[in-house]
Amino acid sequence: MKLLIVLGSLRANSYSRKLAQAVTGLLPDDVSPTIIDGGDLPLYNQDLDGGDKPSSVENLLAQVKAADAMLFITPEYNYGVPGPLKNLIDWASRPAYASPLKDKPALIIAQSIAMAGGARAQLQLSTVLGGTLARIFNGPSFLVSAVHEKFNEEGEMTDEFMTVLLRTVMDEFVRWAAPAND
Repeated sequence: MKLLIVLGSLRANSYSRKLAQAVTGLLPDDVSPTIIDGGDLPLYNQDLDGGDKPSSVENLLAQVKAADAMLFITPEYNYGVPGPLKNLIDWASRPAYASPLKDKPALIIAQSIAMAGGARAQLQLSTVLGGTLARIFNGPSFLVSAVHEKFNEEGEMTDEFMTVLLRTVMDEFVRWAAPAND
């Protein structure tokens, strides 16, 4: 299975990136992850959304099409989804009703240093992805509160309970999202 992990943060040392690295270490051997953040995409502009799209957009669309499933890991910025993540989804959602996001299995993990764990961003992202016709995993919301306390200085996850939770949700998601022909 090809899993496209989409980060909501562009920061090189972000907690979203650290969570993505932790997830990749917990995946079954038959899952091949790719991590992207959309930092190379231009702001969505319908004038650029024709037959000759920017190469970064073409690359994004190819990655989404090739993926069997997608994992979105995002922080919460000002009670919502970060702009770069929304921009990435806007590009990937074209053409409407026939985009590579349509029917794509998707899981959302939101994180925050606050105790709410990014709940508002998770809800907002769920609504946005629903509008693209992605198939959102119907398990419990996966929120990581106090994310800054889950990693050591080297960026390794040190919270054993969170590791167990991540492994469990990823196993369930992979099982649910597995292509029918496997």
